[in-house]
Amino acid sequence: MADIVGRRKYLARKRRHRRVRKHVAGTVQRPRLNVYRSNRNIFVQVIDDVGGRTLISCSTIDKQLSPQLADKNKVEAAKLVGQMVAERAKEAGISTVVFDRGGFKYSGRVAAVAQGAREAGLQL
Repeated sequence: MADIVGRRKYLARKRRHRRVRKHVAGTVQRPRLNVYRSNRNIFVQVIDDVGGRTLISCSTIDKQLSPQLADKNKVEAAKLVGQMVAERAKEAGISTVVFDRGGFKYSGRVAAVAQGAREAGLQL
């Protein structure tokens, strides 16, 4: 029974993500900031959809961030990941991105990533 419920949730998220991706696409001038949230970690990528390349990535398992995340909860860790990806984007010359929540609700960790990126100077 649990497999059926989990599969149904997974497919519902995939449907939501497809619906969002109809309208959200990353370009060289304004790449897409994609968020994937697992139970333990959060992964963020800045993607150029035209060239089909990942320009920047960051996650909670990143070696540069792991010392800072030791005493943080998941929402605080997601905010730090958002700040780190914004800093890396600014180093790469990217100042504006389009936000792709990946079919997840815009609350909790997903919203914390966006808030952290905004605070670090990235325009969403």
